Amino acid sequence: MCSSDLNGALMLRVVEHPDRSSWPALCRRPTLDLSDAVDGVRPIVQAVRREGDAAVRRFTAQFDGADIDELRVASGELAAAASEIDGDLADAIRTAIANLRRFHAAQQEPEQRVETTPGVTCWRRSEPIERVGLYVPGGSAPLFSSLLMLAVPAQIAGCGTIVVCTPPGADGSVSAA
Repeated sequence: MCSSDLNGALMLRVVEHPDRSSWPALCRRPTLDLSDAVDGVRPIVQAVRREGDAAVRRFTAQFDGADIDELRVASGELAAAASEIDGDLADAIRTAIANLRRFHAAQQEPEQRVETTPGVTCWRRSEPIERVGLYVPGGSAPLFSSLLMLAVPAQIAGCGTIVVCTPPGADGSVSAA
């Protein structure tokens, strides 16, 4: 049985031969009280709904320490960032993308139809989501692997619009990787 301490560290507790009356309690899934988090996030979401990009800029300054004018990374910045990537890292990224493509392409299945009873046909069909938003951790600890593991499957699934969001560093820039 796993639980966590007050700091969130996982602790393992072994229970051998428990009394049958304790089984329901032992099998109960841990719950997380998110009310404080929801209460903290609600005003942010409301402000963004009301004020749009102005609120996003204000919260970016508040939480990330970055004063930014433009929320979208310009295509010129993307090209410049690509040229900053070390050759070995670029090769590793290309290899990871190829592996992810191979893996996720194998998950694509054609529509399957089954006649369960004469005249009754059931089927399963996969449909891409038209638009997806991907969050990639950034700032002082950018995780470009999250981008790869989210964007490649979205591309293979046929998502028409893929929007990537990542927090900037304090200087307002996004990691080149």
